[in-house]
Amino acid sequence: MSAKPYVFDLNTIPALLERTVSTFPEREAFRQFDHQENAWISTTWKDFGELVLRWRKAFAKMGLRRGDRVAMLLTNCLDAVAFDEAALANALVPVPLHAIDTAGSSAYILKDSNARFLVTTARARWNAIRAAAPDLNDLERVVFTSEVVDEHEDQDDGVTLMGVESWLASGNDLPEADLPEGPGPDDLAGLIYTSGTTGRPKGVMLTHANLVANLRQIELANPIDETDVFLSYLPFSHTFERTVAHYVSVAHGSAMAFARSAAMIERDLVDVKPTLMCSVPRVYERIYQRIRHELAEADEKRRYLTEWAEEAGWRRFAKKNDLPVEHTERENLDDTVAQMLDDEVGAKIREIFGGRLRATFAGGASLNYTVAKFFSAMGLNILHSYGLTETSPIVSMSTPDGNHPACVGFPVEGTQVRLGEMDELQVKGPQVMKGYWQKPEETARAFTADGWFRTGDQADLSDGGRVRIKGRLKEIIVTSTGEKIPPVDVEFAVQADRLFEQVLVLGENRPFVSALVVVNDKLWRELCAEMQKDPDAPETMTDRAVTRLLVKRVRAAAKDFPAYGIPRAVGVVREPFTVESGLLTPTMKLRRREIQARYADLVESLYAGHKTA
Repeated sequence: MSAKPYVFDLNTIPALLERTVSTFPEREAFRQFDHQENAWISTTWKDFGELVLRWRKAFAKMGLRRGDRVAMLLTNCLDAVAFDEAALANALVPVPLHAIDTAGSSAYILKDSNARFLVTTARARWNAIRAAAPDLNDLERVVFTSEVVDEHEDQDDGVTLMGVESWLASGNDLPEADLPEGPGPDDLAGLIYTSGTTGRPKGVMLTHANLVANLRQIELANPIDETDVFLSYLPFSHTFERTVAHYVSVAHGSAMAFARSAAMIERDLVDVKPTLMCSVPRVYERIYQRIRHELAEADEKRRYLTEWAEEAGWRRFAKKNDLPVEHTERENLDDTVAQMLDDEVGAKIREIFGGRLRATFAGGASLNYTVAKFFSAMGLNILHSYGLTETSPIVSMSTPDGNHPACVGFPVEGTQVRLGEMDELQVKGPQVMKGYWQKPEETARAFTADGWFRTGDQADLSDGGRVRIKGRLKEIIVTSTGEKIPPVDVEFAVQADRLFEQVLVLGENRPFVSALVVVNDKLWRELCAEMQKDPDAPETMTDRAVTRLLVKRVRAAAKDFPAYGIPRAVGVVREPFTVESGLLTPTMKLRRREIQARYADLVESLYAGHKTA
């Protein structure tokens, strides 16, 4: 391990990269799966530094000026990180687009940011963007990484189109001495557009000083070094992955493997065997649901041992982290059976994650307490964190000691937190953004009169200084009778029933709360068979006997909530909410408005005959 992480000595991202390349030239920097070779291919820090230099020269040859915005529409890959590091080194401002977003949204960000350059995979993606916004007047060049352009370049109404190799070759004759001066701490290091569950995205202006301050804060909370290996699957357009995975690995010389896809994450975990990973709750929840389905069909011995392992493991976790201990008759056997239970259950659960994961950083949304508790009991070190794009992103982070699955850790070094009106969490710290791009009025509204950033999240600070997030202020449901319900907790409770894979609780300005539930296909078919119903017939989803049973199960799962917060009607959805369908954000949060619009008729049917306010 390095004697002193040099993140404390340097103050821009390019300076950190330069130090890492010179310190660890032959160590692995990145690992990417080559589908033609059917193998993982590694790149050293030295080779990566040379690739970044090629990108820098090509940017300079274009005549891009300091502070110009350059956009990227790629999945996580070597080209994506080379683009980013080269743009930063030339004092340009990267604008990462969401690789799975709509063409219209990408076009909006390109136009709003006044981007002069775009790198993406193929002409088809560009054609869709061009069709959505023919008036991208600032854009000069589009470079394709997976498509060769005939005769090296082409023109599309004033925009030059090129293949990446031709574009990189254009800078080969530029002397290194002619490269532009690098950035200073106060220069912009990115325009990161909020994915947003409502409204148009806003470009968050983050400086090098913001990002490096956050890297220092992360290091103080959870030390990382050059021996670590990240598995990266969240998009780099998401600040959580961008900072906590990419820039952390650059700062410390850690290796990063790019996951093939979110769908293949479990295979990649086994292949890569990472020591660190950033993840959003949906991945943990999906793996947990699969484990529960397997246990339901397992023999009695396996179910018994798993239950015992969770019980004993949670006591061990609670004692280590100064949490209340749950006492049972088997407690006196904990030390005797600990190794056996870990060999039979815990170790096998950890093998799902590759077997070497010393920490996994959970962020982006709230993690179901039941899921977090299960994996914590099995020895998986889930470190909860909280932040926003506007805070670079980390505001608070769990540490190896003092971890609590119901909280999101302590505020990181140099960060002040307080509660405002309606318990809104407000923040001050060196990682807080400069503002929103070309939106001075919205920037002003984002801060209090005395300069604290308004997060828009309700919080509780009463647990020994830990931060507990209660929900988004904008997501709080207010029924027509005036009751206020934070929907996320209710949704998590309902998902404890294995039949319900995804849940949206709704009821704004309605007489009562209801829920849309995405049902597990296998269990849905089993339930319909028991009731002698056709699982694929549309009328089955609205059959009174079926919906009565579903309401009964939902109410049983949510029984610990006040009566006004328990759904009284249930609508069945067969297709999962996905990012591709536009019903989840890139970080897999529910797009509540879009889901309700997509299923507007179903929602109305739940309230048929009931008067709304």
